[in-house]
Amino acid sequence: MNTPDAFSDRATVAALVDRLGELAGRLDRAVTFMEVCGTHTHAIAAAGLRRLLPRSVHLISGPGCPVCVTPVDYLDRAEALAALPDIIIATFGDLMRVPSSRGSLEQARAQGCDIRVVYSPRDALAIAREQQTKRVVFLAVGFETTVPTVAAALAEAESEGIRNFQILPGSKLIEPPLRALVADGAVQVDGFLLPGHVSVVIGSGAYEFLRTEFGVPAAVVGFTPADILLGIQELVRQRVECAPRVANLYARVVRAEGNRHAQALIAHFFEPVDTRWRGLGDIPGSGLGLRAAWAHRDASRIVVEVPQPLEPRGCRCGEVLKGVVEPPQCPLFDHGCTPDTPVGACMVSSEGTCAAWYRHERVRAGAAA
Repeated sequence: MNTPDAFSDRATVAALVDRLGELAGRLDRAVTFMEVCGTHTHAIAAAGLRRLLPRSVHLISGPGCPVCVTPVDYLDRAEALAALPDIIIATFGDLMRVPSSRGSLEQARAQGCDIRVVYSPRDALAIAREQQTKRVVFLAVGFETTVPTVAAALAEAESEGIRNFQILPGSKLIEPPLRALVADGAVQVDGFLLPGHVSVVIGSGAYEFLRTEFGVPAAVVGFTPADILLGIQELVRQRVECAPRVANLYARVVRAEGNRHAQALIAHFFEPVDTRWRGLGDIPGSGLGLRAAWAHRDASRIVVEVPQPLEPRGCRCGEVLKGVVEPPQCPLFDHGCTPDTPVGACMVSSEGTCAAWYRHERVRAGAAA
């Protein structure tokens, strides 16, 4: 299976399902695995992979959607900054409709705030070049996948002397929440499907703590149906053999050491800081803040009035992100909360678990109910 088509071939997928069933028959109990990547969540739902799994294998979604785990107070601060007359907010589109305590960035823009959707941090930097009389603040939300692009934009701003470009730091690291999930105990996770994109940057070796400290099986996988089934098969095999390890099944893209250049670029501008996650609360060292040398690029230092953060009433997005409940267990799911009328972040983002279930698994959920 060395060609892209082979990873989506129906015969290959069918053979993997059969083999998975054989391996699962050797388990001594039912197991729960968690994928911690929003792209995996949507790939699993779109391919209907949950319907193909043995009854003894349960697959749940974790905090793999960066927009979803961004806490309400970050959105509140972004809106407060947008209200200042000399500031332009630049953001990825997914953040526009995520509920804040008072509304959303989309609503703030409708009320006259200058908020612009961009496709990369360099787009925000281009706006700063054109709008010299205003400060341009890029909402830097994402995991290690997107942080190098933010760092590159900061380096470019420094090199060109573009003084009116800043970021509102909101990036997250993937290792600390995995530790928090294992230690939490709210859900017994018997193995992790690890994110492909993040692993390109940090490397498969970054997850060795799952084996050495917790004895939890893990596999880095790609995004085709066959990739994901191979990963689940690997996790079952590790459970059967009682031999936890970190298997790199995406070696065509991911190396053990990751991308050292990208890591160095991140470390040049950022350092780990304590931060809050929707659903998981405060996790030490789980965010990335700008180093003191780059304080002039840090929009979080701008003094604004931020309201007491309020989550949308009745929304269980936080529990979905921990894998405690599945989307249909939220009373708002498909009852006022849809991709067209989202109440919570998990339904807003293209990587959100609720959005994936609504688009691809609603019929199955309704039949089960």
